[in-house]
Amino acid sequence: MNVIIIEDEKPSARRLQRMLEKLGIHAKTMLHSVEESLEWFQKNQHPDLIFLDIQLSDGLSFEIFETIDIKSAVIFTTAYDEYALQAFKLNSIDYLLKPIDEEDLAKAVKKYQERIPQKQTVNIDFNDIKKLLVNPIDRDYKKRFSVKVGQHIKLINIDDIECFYSENKGTYLYANDGRNYLLDTTLELLENELEPQTFFRINRKFFVNIHAIKDMVSYTNSRLQIKLKTYNAEEVIVARERVKDFKDWLE
Repeated sequence: MNVIIIEDEKPSARRLQRMLEKLGIHAKTMLHSVEESLEWFQKNQHPDLIFLDIQLSDGLSFEIFETIDIKSAVIFTTAYDEYALQAFKLNSIDYLLKPIDEEDLAKAVKKYQERIPQKQTVNIDFNDIKKLLVNPIDRDYKKRFSVKVGQHIKLINIDDIECFYSENKGTYLYANDGRNYLLDTTLELLENELEPQTFFRINRKFFVNIHAIKDMVSYTNSRLQIKLKTYNAEEVIVARERVKDFKDWLE
């Protein structure tokens, strides 16, 4: 079986690769961006099965399929929650919700293998799924977060949060009271909980609130440096591959 992994988080890709090895499946090829994937598909035989992350560093992975006619079977690997999963079920072999569970992975692979004798093809309507991801209907986003302060639980309204960031394997919010608070979540999970018109993921470590931006300055390597109203613990930099999307988000 010829299998590839398309996943921008390299540690996640390697973890999935190791999990597949335990099932006797060797995914030698791992691609990490839309650009890299397009180049690879133009030069190589298309695989039997693709483990496909939705959000890559330089865009949605659907852009690959909009450019190249790929007939491979697809198993989605996604951090998106229930609002889009029905579309995944209807338009792919299966989906795996991150962090991927070994038992769920084994079931998805078995489902794919059971389809091989019948030579069933999967016609994926990426446009329909993309609409759900980009323009979700009746989507409820987080309005507040509960944090632990000593023995107490404190509620922080979303409007009072300047940014979310990761540091030393922890995820924090920084509030406009000048304090940061540890959260029991990850930036990947937050991506589905934050209102996209208000919060933008500028790099792998930061989400910023548009209302907390005080200034923006050109930075090295075609990047942007963000100045927030009170947060100044470290430089807040828009990654080069995110600058265009960030500027579009501001408008």
